[in-house]
Amino acid sequence: MKNYCYLLIISVLFVSSCTKTPTTEANKTIKFWHFWSEPTQKQALKDLVAEFEKQEHCTVELTDLSWNDGKTKLLATFNSNTAPDVIELGSDWVAQFSSAGVLQELPNDSTFAKFAEFSRPPAMWKSKIYGYPWNVDTRVMFCNNELLKKAGVTAIPTTVSELISACEKLQTIAGIYPFGANGDDRHRLYKKILPFFWSNGGDVIDANGKLTLNSEENIQGLNAYIALSRMGLIESQRQLDISFVQGKVGFWFSGGWLMSKIADGNPSLDYSVALVPGMKSEGVSFAGGEYVALSAKGTNQELAAKFARYITDGKTTLEFCKKVSEAGFPADKHYFSDSYFKQVKNRNVFAEQLTKAKMTPVHPKWLEIEALLENAVVEALYGRKSATGALNDAQAEAVGRYQ
Repeated sequence: MKNYCYLLIISVLFVSSCTKTPTTEANKTIKFWHFWSEPTQKQALKDLVAEFEKQEHCTVELTDLSWNDGKTKLLATFNSNTAPDVIELGSDWVAQFSSAGVLQELPNDSTFAKFAEFSRPPAMWKSKIYGYPWNVDTRVMFCNNELLKKAGVTAIPTTVSELISACEKLQTIAGIYPFGANGDDRHRLYKKILPFFWSNGGDVIDANGKLTLNSEENIQGLNAYIALSRMGLIESQRQLDISFVQGKVGFWFSGGWLMSKIADGNPSLDYSVALVPGMKSEGVSFAGGEYVALSAKGTNQELAAKFARYITDGKTTLEFCKKVSEAGFPADKHYFSDSYFKQVKNRNVFAEQLTKAKMTPVHPKWLEIEALLENAVVEALYGRKSATGALNDAQAEAVGRYQ
């Protein structure tokens, strides 16, 4: 009888252990939704993911998103409680998702401390962390050296007043535009105007969360942008990139992608890149970036957390940036000065500019505030309102809706 009972217990334990195997295997799978959907980007990401799968003996299911409708799909999956374990978010989205309570809070430890200071605020909401910065990049000033020589401009401008003077000289050259000014270009125009605010000591949201769109510093910054636009070409970012490649624009603020366009479209173009000019203080540029966050209701939070730390580790991200130039730099500040970026033409200037850069203001309604700001800039840019009037109206509407 005792032997029978012993065998029965062994049998039960054996059956139990067998029935647990599928569950264990299921727990070794996580889902990651991302926006790196171009063929070379996807392959670079797959290579990094494959290494993690090998290390952890797990499976990471990848789902591509596009910037056109990716956010809508993310909102839908959270609303239906079917969100993936790990998601990629743009820097100006984290506050909206974290304030809605759908992201998992992350520890404030050495993992977070290694990221660049400017990249941390967008990952936080009410002093808590909801995302890891992944990769970052910034904009610098592109200069057409040939045009500057023709106009007698002997030094690259380091202040906005010097930039205005240089553009005045460039006006003597027929058939070209001294400056490239973003016009009505949604989600891009604000990235060109904020540096003029920041470099003049202004901002659109202060440290206490108060809206300050119509500060005197911002009005002065907008007036400087308008003055430059009067001597330049007002167009979309895409068209201005094309015009610079064609050699038709003297100065233009753009990103690293423009270097690739020049290499492909006009490799003989004589150009240089420089830091964004300052006003009251040193020039502060706009920095963008991608973040990795975890769903608050993920099916395997431990494995998802490991993956988030792995994919945002500076060493891992550096390998991604080597294969995908548009990824920019690892958000881990220790890699800004990596020898790789010193070997790539002009990348050292971008690295230096990253030390003088800021990201999108943190506010759960930022996209709505962004739209009000861009509309105000357009009104002033085309002379329908003064800079003061346009920003005053935007401030009043923003405070009434979102303060």
